[in-house]
Amino acid sequence: MTGDTPPPSGMRHEYTAGSGLVEADLAGDWCTQFDRWFAEAVAAELPEPNAMVVGTADAAGRPSARTVLLKGYDHQGFVFFTNYRSRKGAEVAVNAYASLVFPWFPIQRQVIVTGSVERIDRATTEEYFASRPRGSQLGAWASTQSSVLPDRAALDDSYRAAAQRFAEVEPIPAPEHWGGLRVRPDSVEFWQGRASRLHDRLRFRRTDTGWVVERLAP
Repeated sequence: MTGDTPPPSGMRHEYTAGSGLVEADLAGDWCTQFDRWFAEAVAAELPEPNAMVVGTADAAGRPSARTVLLKGYDHQGFVFFTNYRSRKGAEVAVNAYASLVFPWFPIQRQVIVTGSVERIDRATTEEYFASRPRGSQLGAWASTQSSVLPDRAALDDSYRAAAQRFAEVEPIPAPEHWGGLRVRPDSVEFWQGRASRLHDRLRFRRTDTGWVVERLAP
């Protein structure tokens, strides 16, 4: 490392902002608890509180991760949209499991989700696509997501071609290779930072008879 940047090993931040998380404070189900925390993340004016890291793996178990935006959630799970031919789309097609992390660091919280992945119904995809800005709609047609490009000009040319193709089209239809994915959770962990790295970790875990709440060691 150069300059005045400290080495990562020397970086320290004590988590003392929160009052902790105890079982008695949890909602009765993971979705209601997430709703509470998500509302508090929004109220704290975090940058893009719906940003989440999505981890997937290919058929051989080799993982990959990227940040996407949450576009909906309910008791069925968490929904985001993507090109089904992208790396994540291809991976969940052969290994239909994923992990999500909501990194709400300014309020010293995380939510970690694991579960199975399924495509949402086409009507919901088309409804959401219609709500997107026109530029984003054209981008979905222009980008062969995750493929190798020779240069930036190739992407710009593809965007111009899409704009020309749909110049007289209103509304722009959703591409068949683009749509929503739902992560249907098997576990949802609520992580609250605490002093001395003794963080609170409370997890809702699905069982054959319903959901249980477990405290995990930090």
